[in-house]
Amino acid sequence: MKRFSTGMSVLAILALLSIVSCNKNGASVEEEPLVKINETILTKGMLSNAVPNSLSKDDSVIFAQDYINRWIRSELLLGKAELNLTPEEKDVAALMEEYRRSLLIHQYQQKMLEQKYSPLITGSEIRKYYTDMEDNFRLSEPIIKGVFVIVPQSAPNIDMLKKLYRSDDSEDLVKLEAYCFQNAKKYEVFLDHWLTFDEINKHLPESINRTERFIKNNTYHHTTDSLNQYFLSIKEYKLGNEVAPLEFVESKIKAILLNKKRLEFIKQLESDLYEEALKNKNITFF
Repeated sequence: MKRFSTGMSVLAILALLSIVSCNKNGASVEEEPLVKINETILTKGMLSNAVPNSLSKDDSVIFAQDYINRWIRSELLLGKAELNLTPEEKDVAALMEEYRRSLLIHQYQQKMLEQKYSPLITGSEIRKYYTDMEDNFRLSEPIIKGVFVIVPQSAPNIDMLKKLYRSDDSEDLVKLEAYCFQNAKKYEVFLDHWLTFDEINKHLPESINRTERFIKNNTYHHTTDSLNQYFLSIKEYKLGNEVAPLEFVESKIKAILLNKKRLEFIKQLESDLYEEALKNKNITFF
């Protein structure tokens, strides 16, 4: 898309911004025209008020240029709309009122949510939802727990690394971490959480294609390229279409339950307002 030119240099924009910002009592400067399209004018004061005070000088110039461009495009489109739409098409009062109503209702709901809604989800709620809906949490791809290390070809003591990354001994894991801290380009021990196999696969020099077959038949994987050596140890795995472990989907379940509680709160709020209005005889049925 062709970008509109502001017709102003960076220095000119800087100058007008500084003049307006320093001239608090100079109303005449703020009212000076900057751009005019037909009978509509963008003044220097309008531009200055639109630029956030927190921006740096360079960012203020970029913002001002963009604001002028957007203002020009908007005015040109509005002019065409005024000329080409019928009176019925231009009658947007009902739409504006509906938007106003929706906006006010939304703001009130958000205020009540902030004041009275308690977003507490217990572990038992999460477990119950997981048990009741476990078929909804079947894996679309394999996930694994394990160890993944990338070291440069020049890394020392590779034979020791080959032993450590396979080990289940806690002391060896400490030694592995110390080794990787000094030598590894990438190092992940994910024994306490699950990763999708693709998260590891994308770091390998040659992607593994038949991932499920590979996972079932390989506990350890060591490969190289011209720069690095790659070590993967798979301690646990779940294949596609198996039910995902609770800890893998726990955050997703929590988000679902939070949204469900939020909707229930809003529904109860509407019901309470309705009952209160009936009690106070604020509703009249004809």
